[in-house]
Amino acid sequence: MNYFSGVISQLVWHLPVNVTVLAQYVNDPDLLGQMQQAWNNFVLTGQIWAFLIGIIIGYFLRSLTSFG
Repeated sequence: MNYFSGVISQLVWHLPVNVTVLAQYVNDPDLLGQMQQAWNNFVLTGQIWAFLIGIIIGYFLRSLTSFG
């Protein structure tokens, strides 16, 4: 793993400057607003209920199939 990180850092070091700047381009800097919009969409579409039901069913299935 250490060898690959060294190779990757060498490749990034030799990239032209405009490629590294392109990788840092941000479309919308409002990160908290994006998180709030995603959470509201998660709640409004009912996915939160599917998530909670899946957690409960998964917990019961795990407890039925575990040996300890």
